[in-house]
Amino acid sequence: MKNSWSRDIFADTFRYASEAHGDQKLPGSNISYVYHIALVAMEVCAAIQYGSVCDADLAVQCALLHDVMEDAGKDFHELQTNFGNTVAEGVRALTKDKTLAKELQMSDSLERILKQPREIWMVKMADRITNLQKPPGFWDKHKIIQYKNEALLIYEKLSGADDILAGRLLEKIQLYEQNYC
Repeated sequence: MKNSWSRDIFADTFRYASEAHGDQKLPGSNISYVYHIALVAMEVCAAIQYGSVCDADLAVQCALLHDVMEDAGKDFHELQTNFGNTVAEGVRALTKDKTLAKELQMSDSLERILKQPREIWMVKMADRITNLQKPPGFWDKHKIIQYKNEALLIYEKLSGADDILAGRLLEKIQLYEQNYC
C-alpha cells in the first residue's frame, strides 16, 4: 500500500495542470481555474492522510489533471506520454463525453469511472465536493435540484471508494439542499 504521495510528482503535475488551464477562470468569476484544481487535490490529499489508498500518486495526479481534457483541450495521447497510461485512462474516465446528450453524460462518465481503480472514484467525489458551493446566479431552481441529484448519484455509485470523501460528500449534499434547493 502506498498511502503517501510524492511532493515532486505533485509539483510537476500541478505545473502541467496550471499551464494547461492558463488564464481560464471559474465560470461567472474572476477566480483562476487553478483554485478549483487545488481544492480537488486538497480533498484527495486529506482523504489519503486518513484513508487506505493503494496508489496515492495516482489519486493526486488525477485530481490535478481531472479537467485538462474536458476544459483545457489536452488529449489522451499527450497525457499518456507525460504521465503514463494509468493516469491518462483515469483522466479520460473523469472527462464527460460531449458527443452525448447532456442528460447522458454523467451516467456515461460514472460507468467509465466504475471500471477504474478506486483512486479515480475518489477524484470524482472530491470534484463534486468542491463544486457544491453556492450555485451560479444564472442557474434556475430546476438546474440547482438537478445538480444536487447528480451529486446524490455520484455518492450512490462511488461512496465505496473512501469513507472520508463519502462522508464529506454526503455532508456537502445536505448543506447544498438545505441552502439552495
